[in-house]
Amino acid sequence: MVTTLPRLPVPKLLQRRIGRAVADFRMIQPGDRVLLGLSGGKDSLTLLHLLRAMQRQSPVPFDLAVATVDPMSPDYDPQPLVPYLRELGIPYFLERQNIYERAQKHLLRPSYCSFCARMRRGVLYRCARREGYQVLALGQHLDDFAESFFMSMFYNGELRTMKAHYRVREGDLRVIRPLVYCRERQTRQFATEQALPVIHENCPACFGKPTERQHMKELLATQEAYDPRLFKQLQRALLPLMGQGLEGLEFEEAHD
Repeated sequence: MVTTLPRLPVPKLLQRRIGRAVADFRMIQPGDRVLLGLSGGKDSLTLLHLLRAMQRQSPVPFDLAVATVDPMSPDYDPQPLVPYLRELGIPYFLERQNIYERAQKHLLRPSYCSFCARMRRGVLYRCARREGYQVLALGQHLDDFAESFFMSMFYNGELRTMKAHYRVREGDLRVIRPLVYCRERQTRQFATEQALPVIHENCPACFGKPTERQHMKELLATQEAYDPRLFKQLQRALLPLMGQGLEGLEFEEAHD
């Protein structure tokens, strides 16, 4: 007998912010088939429930499925997600790829986070194409966008960050990041209050090792302690970069 988990109450603030992001960046169109990349972390699990709520309430109809990339790291076990997604009644694809072994060659390079992220996205692209989904939803939030901006500036000498919505180079898939206006502390609070089955050590880029992103996170946290308005100001400053090329949905670039 298949049981279905009850719908979780989604905070109105998160609902408003994801709704605004989807509208501002034209992320979801009528009839879209959306595949959510679910790592099992607090952010992607929160996005899963936000998209489910939007699917029920939005006048724009769209399909929703979930895919997890298992990098075959000893620190990562996605198996608890299998029964959880089954009980939610959502199509679920578990993709096992030995990213961990390949990543070892890059762990001492500044770009290894980007390397692993690109590998995982490639697996998700293949899954989306195979299963007939043309939109891939990822769980990066405003903190991630800000961290990416400072990493790009400090390490590459470029004023860039991730895009909220873009088309892949092949032209057949679009990538969206609906949490672009949400803060990490909000996804953490939701995941904790709702006792979501969060899988820790879920990043295939670091496998428990310190990263440049963590350094940026600590730097921004220190600055925010001095000025609580920091991320409100950063969001306004980053908007042109987040939506760069949106009119033509420009192709992806090698940047995370």
